[in-house]
Amino acid sequence: MAGNGQGNPAVVGLAGFGLTTLLLQFHNLGWCGTGIIFCTALMLGGGAQLIAGLQEFKCGNNFGYSAFTVYGAFWLALGFIWLILDLQSVPNSVIGSHLAINKPDIGFFLVGFTLYTAIMWVAALRIHGMMAFTFTTLLLGFIGLDLVFLADMKWLMTVTAIDLIICALSAWYMMANIIYTQVFGRAVLPVGAPWVKLKLPLAEAVVEQKLAA
Repeated sequence: MAGNGQGNPAVVGLAGFGLTTLLLQFHNLGWCGTGIIFCTALMLGGGAQLIAGLQEFKCGNNFGYSAFTVYGAFWLALGFIWLILDLQSVPNSVIGSHLAINKPDIGFFLVGFTLYTAIMWVAALRIHGMMAFTFTTLLLGFIGLDLVFLADMKWLMTVTAIDLIICALSAWYMMANIIYTQVFGRAVLPVGAPWVKLKLPLAEAVVEQKLAA
């Protein structure tokens, strides 16, 4: 994802995405509060991913540029949503009706990111197996959260949290693969073949065969 002589911004973006997603699921499972996640969302989930996304722009990687920047913005937006929700609960709050947020609002916020994730999921199928797996679990996680907030299927939160923990660990796996490949000078962690392989036009296929010969 990076050019020659440059660090790969994906190692920072994947680290921020994985850690913040993991901590949020710890909260969804009832293991911790939201305060620590708010701070992590601003600095790692938001800040680090945004920086990684802008670096991917310089590398010409549209997939990484879009993913890290948009999901970084997601975490920043989620942090501000929590902030507004807290301010709403304060007596004589300064939060007016135009900034008021309720549970269905959060649900539709998540639906928007579900649709975006579905678009990115299609592209991920063409990259490699681990990327496809990570985006599959992420898409399923967003769908689960949509149902929790819009259909009040609270029992689905635990299943969704476990799914997103797997997603977070998968992101870290890809991060480790990039780091270890450089450190050890060879591929250490397999990422698998793309789940979708498009057939090349006949002329391109002949050229590739000649290059491989």
